[in-house]
Amino acid sequence: MPRIALVTLAVCVLSLAAAVVSFVQGSWLGIVWVLLAGLTSNMSWFYLKRSRGAATKSVTG
Repeated sequence: MPRIALVTLAVCVLSLAAAVVSFVQGSWLGIVWVLLAGLTSNMSWFYLKRSRGAATKSVTG
């Protein structure tokens, strides 16, 4: 798994935790954290699929 995918996955988990804390405290700022979690989740999948595609192409030639 590429490093960038791991970093974006970590940011996703941390932003979800921040969203939960924000909503528990009654702040609407949690919406921003949820949007950030969605963005980083998509980035993680993108980089993971990209690395798998590059790995299969390099093996097959």
